[in-house]
Amino acid sequence: MSDKPKSAEGIREGNLEAPERHPVNWQDPAFYDEEALLKELERVYDLCHGCRRCVNLCNAFPTLFDLVDESPTMEVDGVKKEDYWKVVEECFLCDLCFMTKCPYTPPHPWNIDFPHLMLQGKAFLFRKRGAKFRDKFLTSTDMMGKFFAKPLIAQTVNAVNRTGFARKLLDGTVGVHHDAWIPPFAPKTAEKQLKGYRNADGNAEPAGRTKGKVAVFLTCYANHNEPQVAEDLVKVLEHNGLVVRVAEYRSCCGMPKMELGDMEAVARMKEANIPYLAQLVDEGFDLLAPVPSCALMFRQELPLLFPDDEQVQKVAQAFFDPFEYLAERHREGKMNTDFRQGLGKVVYHAACHQRVQNVGRKTMEVLKLIPDTQVRIVERCSGHDGTYAVKTEHHDAAVKIGRPVAKQVQSQKADHYGSDCPMAGHHIEHIYEEHLKAGNKQVEHPISLLRKAYGI
Repeated sequence: MSDKPKSAEGIREGNLEAPERHPVNWQDPAFYDEEALLKELERVYDLCHGCRRCVNLCNAFPTLFDLVDESPTMEVDGVKKEDYWKVVEECFLCDLCFMTKCPYTPPHPWNIDFPHLMLQGKAFLFRKRGAKFRDKFLTSTDMMGKFFAKPLIAQTVNAVNRTGFARKLLDGTVGVHHDAWIPPFAPKTAEKQLKGYRNADGNAEPAGRTKGKVAVFLTCYANHNEPQVAEDLVKVLEHNGLVVRVAEYRSCCGMPKMELGDMEAVARMKEANIPYLAQLVDEGFDLLAPVPSCALMFRQELPLLFPDDEQVQKVAQAFFDPFEYLAERHREGKMNTDFRQGLGKVVYHAACHQRVQNVGRKTMEVLKLIPDTQVRIVERCSGHDGTYAVKTEHHDAAVKIGRPVAKQVQSQKADHYGSDCPMAGHHIEHIYEEHLKAGNKQVEHPISLLRKAYGI
């Protein structure tokens, strides 16, 4: 047990400096030492128990605090060690506790990085006992896309997934919740729709940190499930006079496998993507991705997992959030603001994996440039996390986490609503589907709204 103070005075002594992330030393055998890991979990759990500031973020902290409060001692020392993993399994690595709540992040001497400690726990569990077939399958996004994102097959799979009988069967046999939103597969992938795409008439003017030459990393989700988002991003970039290239799709970024704790799979995906993306950087391209989780993976997670890989660091420095990129160019007078139509009232959900990139409210800033447009931002986790919300044992918690967001969206009665994370947007839509569809409102990615405002 830690002898650090749990008093209000102790809590006020939190870190006042910007939080720092340390490299994740997952390739060191000591990373998987069970005794040392349990000791560190106990230390951090004890400090979290004394603070409880993050209780409203996700289900990991309520799970921890319930374990403590229901233990014989009502302290962490009364919690069974085998129950420590229940907390690990509830964390979906949104990073909000580290970036927005915790007062004890490095360089504070207590040195708490709760998400990366949970990642260590997930990696330990994966190495010790593997993973369920369902979890391996759900995180094998490229494999699913290869089989299902095809003409006729996609329509058939999507139709089956909409039937109650099939969903009940999936729930009972695999553990995919019968009421969870499941991403539909595209009959034609973004890779095929945009294969080899590059424009030749961009002016490639640098502006601020941007070079004016952009390569778009498609992401597995935009590629296999919602190619329209990738197409809309390409069209918006092109409309801004940029030289645009669609990067060859090599592999998923690795975020789903990292959340599973399968670090070797993450390494394989890194090897598939990084050399090619580094080559594009050498050719003078900046890099963008239409899904925040993928940008976060390249900008933060891979550099911390592979701190000595120069190509990883090079790619990280060249990666931008799309609206961060446009806002940067707008500050230098290089963004196209010739909008043809206003959007009215827009409710915009800021995705967790965008917020923790510390780029600011760039999506809202850009959308507010559109005349006759009012933007209301919702900064709270949707609870989706790609796979967490579809699992039978986690779906109810995911809905509970996302319901306050859905209520805010519903109460605004906006003309448009959406999220930078397409999956979060659909999860919000699914929670209050009947209310939202009654007004014929459907979730729209902010980049799609921008394209609509441009009239292109």
